[in-house]
Formats: sequence, C-alpha cells, structure tokens
Amino acid sequence: MLIDTHCHLDFPDFAPEQAEIVARAQARGVGRMVTICTHVSKFDAIAAIAERYDDVFCTVGTHPNHALDEPEASSEQLVELARHPKCVAFGEAGLDYHYNHAPKDTAARVFRNHIAAARMAKLPLVIHTRDADEDCATILREEMGQGAFTALLHCFTASQALAETAVELGLYISFSGVVTFKNSQSLRDVAATVPLERLLVETDAPFLAPTPHRGKRNEPAFVAETAAVLARLKGLSEADFAAATTANALRLFSKMPPLRARELAA
Repeated sequence: MLIDTHCHLDFPDFAPEQAEIVARAQARGVGRMVTICTHVSKFDAIAAIAERYDDVFCTVGTHPNHALDEPEASSEQLVELARHPKCVAFGEAGLDYHYNHAPKDTAARVFRNHIAAARMAKLPLVIHTRDADEDCATILREEMGQGAFTALLHCFTASQALAETAVELGLYISFSGVVTFKNSQSLRDVAATVPLERLLVETDAPFLAPTPHRGKRNEPAFVAETAAVLARLKGLSEADFAAATTANALRLFSKMPPLRARELAA
C-alpha cells in the first residue's frame, strides 16, 4: 500500500469526478491520501472532503503564496482548527521566493506561526519551500532550538544542503513526480542520499504528473510511478519501498488511525 502524502482534492480540476479519482487511487494500491489546505479560510471545505472519504485525511494552513491575502491565523487558532478528527497536520506553509507573492517578512512570520502550532499540538507541519533554501534552513534551525516539532519538506526540489539540514533536524522529505522527469538527475542524486526512514512520496496533484503522464493532469493514483522510480534508486522492490514509506507516513501523521485489515491485506 502507498500513501499519497500531498494532493489537492479540493481544486477545481477534480470537482466533476472527485469520487472516481479517489476510487482510481484505491485501485492502484494508494490506500490513503492527504488533501492539503492552502487557504486557512477554506478549511471547512477541505475538512468536508476528508469527511466524505474514509481514506482521505487533511491539513490546515496557509500556503506562502497566500500569506498576504489570507487572514493571518494565530498559532492558537490553527491548533483549534486542527482538532477536527480528520486533520492530521498543519500547512502547507513555508517560503516561496520563486513567485514572491508575499513580502518575505510576512511569509516568514506566517511560517513561524505554523511551526509554533505544530509544536503546541504535536502534529507535523507540511512545508513548502521554493528558491529559499538558506532562509528556510535558518528558520528551521532557529525554531527547532525553541522546542522540537515534526515536519516534512514536500515536493522536494531543493539542494543537497537543505536535504541534509532536514535529515539532521529529524524531518522528513517527500518527492513528487518531478523526480521521474528525464532532466531531474540531480534531484534523483539527492533522493538517493535521503535515509529510507525519512522518505515519503506524493503527487501534489493536480500538478506535476510523473513520467509517463507528464503534461497531463496529475491524480493520486499516479504516485505509484513516482514510488517505482524511488524504489529503484534505493535498490528495493516496489513492495518493500511501499511498505517502508507507508510506515514512515503513519509514523509522521500519527493522528491517522492504524491500518485496517483490508489495508494490510493490500
């Protein structure tokens, strides 16, 4: 069984066939999916999707590209929202210097609020970081010094140095379909160095469909292609890699219930 640790089932791309998309993922052995919140103001809609499907869970948070236009939730407000039984993490929050839709100080403040919430609630934080390696590493080190928290760097496309910082701090790293692209050898080199016990897989659907679906709309079922590439990098069978990354996801998203008998059989 695989777990797609990062998808966006609320996006309009999926609206006409949301149930079919979930069913297709399950048919490919994707036993659980985490649908990610990008606007804290839309959390109710995200939570409703998680409530609709037994195998879908959710997060609460504000993407850095919306740090300026979204209401700024306090850590306490985030923690209160995360009491929802299907909410297993905060985020996605972090830094995005590629688009710079929010001033850097605003994005950093919102990022730190989410870290504080993760620390308070003892739930993980899903981190988005793009073209911001040094500042992200600095914030992670500073905040870890204020008290331990758990997190994963999602859709990792950053440097070897940031990957090493994340592992050093006890964080997880998740790879998307980008790692399957022909021109992504340097990213595969980074992925090969990430300890298996810190590795996760995701789609970031509807974006970044893996090879051979590149250029099409992505969906959770396609996480199997990404997992196959990473399994080869690690010298593992696809079954053993799936078992390892599923165990990692369940350890990180500790609020998820244990696997049911049918999931174990799959």
